[in-house]
Amino acid sequence: MQGDGVAPGNRVAPEDYQTVEAAQRTQIELRRYQMYPRLSETRIAKAARFGTMEHWKAGDVIFRAGEKSAGMRILTQGTVHLIVRNGLGQSRLFQEVANGHFLGETATLSGKPYLGDAVAVTDVDAILIAPEQLRALLIAEAQLGSEIMRAFILRRVGLIQDGSGPILIGSASDPGLIVLADFLRRVNHPHRVLDPVTDDDARDFILKTSCTAAQMPSVVLVDGSILHNPDEIRLASKLGLLCDFNETNTYDTVIVGAGPAGLAAAVYAASEGLSVLVLDVKGFGGQAGASARIENYLGFPTGISGHVLVSRAFEQAVKFGAEIVMPTEVAKLHCAQSPFQVELRDGRRAIAKTVVIATGAAYRRPQIKGLSESDIRGVYYWASSIEGRLCQGSEIVLVGGGNSAGQAIVFLASYARHIHVLIRRDGLHETMSRYLIDRVSRFANVTLHSSSTIESVTSDEDGLTEVNFCSSGAHTQVSTRHLFLFTGAEPAAGWLQGCGVEVDDRGFVVTGSGSTQSTAYRFETSVPGVFAIGDVRSTSIKRVSSAVGEGAAVVSEIHALLTARR
Repeated sequence: MQGDGVAPGNRVAPEDYQTVEAAQRTQIELRRYQMYPRLSETRIAKAARFGTMEHWKAGDVIFRAGEKSAGMRILTQGTVHLIVRNGLGQSRLFQEVANGHFLGETATLSGKPYLGDAVAVTDVDAILIAPEQLRALLIAEAQLGSEIMRAFILRRVGLIQDGSGPILIGSASDPGLIVLADFLRRVNHPHRVLDPVTDDDARDFILKTSCTAAQMPSVVLVDGSILHNPDEIRLASKLGLLCDFNETNTYDTVIVGAGPAGLAAAVYAASEGLSVLVLDVKGFGGQAGASARIENYLGFPTGISGHVLVSRAFEQAVKFGAEIVMPTEVAKLHCAQSPFQVELRDGRRAIAKTVVIATGAAYRRPQIKGLSESDIRGVYYWASSIEGRLCQGSEIVLVGGGNSAGQAIVFLASYARHIHVLIRRDGLHETMSRYLIDRVSRFANVTLHSSSTIESVTSDEDGLTEVNFCSSGAHTQVSTRHLFLFTGAEPAAGWLQGCGVEVDDRGFVVTGSGSTQSTAYRFETSVPGVFAIGDVRSTSIKRVSSAVGEGAAVVSEIHALLTARR
């Protein structure tokens, strides 16, 4: 999924990160009153009908980090200390709360594990509202629900900026560490990354545990347990992020893909009373989640971070009761008969009356000499803050002339010493938005090479070393450790093979009037009851706003189909 533009905004040089972090902490402090509002007796009375009373004695541990959340608690008497810890055993007081305050953050909505400890300082009386009842409260009491949701989101932001939670230890250039850090960033889970080269705590950890290079990266959890070189699924499992779902339940719709299209469909379907299950192989947001700033999305005249946009959509979907399971990979769709079965890679199956394909498209690897089937360190297909830090002060090469390439150029220009941009055409005017062209042209550290093709790349044991390209007949060599490829996309639709869903000659899913099977619905595929939206759909417009629109529109078609079947 392409974003709609990245702007430098108020970016500062990377050496000023500490100043930025201090400013962010200041902003959080200024909103502390919204993070921990005190509810009036009237509002507490409204909330009380959704919960049950409980009592804790002074000194009791109400909950600990890592335990599955029992729900939100509203204090009617007493004082509680909220304490945060990290994987190195360090802890501190995060907040003191008392009568009228409530305990919880975004994980509370779905019953995911607590991210901190709560200890009763005095005897405490509280109203416990379980996750399902809490979601009902948020919908039934809109004004109170808005106040609670705002507090939950701000608390999660505060926890992320605090750096509590698991500690990732490894080299900043280690692809394994980058994958883990990117996953935790995508799912908004607090964490810290420590490099043994620059951090004393990381060096001490390696000495004390005799951790070898083969065991890196290592993750130290809050309970002190250590994971050596885990994958995303193992880490998610240990953190309690892998939600289960009822394999015997027949969902009104199962949505495969949690990018902007899938999340939009989840929000509108769940808010209209449909039972919804969302599955995604990584975290929510898709490629849009990596966009530093989307500037032409309706309603955000100053722009909005792609990650912030999709995070809000994710919380909306959870608020309305959508079940979201990630990371989990879908292996196959069984659609010979209704209800459908969505088979996961781990063998589980989800049963669905309808299925929405929202798996998007990924940038493809071009056929380049030296770019073998195995991954080479230093070759990227997106540009997030992680990749930005990796190429700090370096000379880099970027291939592509579309909007996503333009966004990446604008974003990376504040990190890289110089960017060589390679495009096949003689200019950007046919493939890139005017405002992005204007911005790219202003950077002194960006050189555009038109009529260019990469001839080969070379690498060593540490990764990429050189890019060789031809531009307007001239052969050029650039010594670089970083190559960014934005060279067209391929649909993530391999899991559909054998189920009868029609695709076009490029593998994108055909829907509506484009299908050889007659259908009354624009987003329905050749298999009745199976829909496709967003980038994976043939003829779709590859934009965030279009994907969201299709996600909303497909819900009305699902309603119509389910009604017709009754």
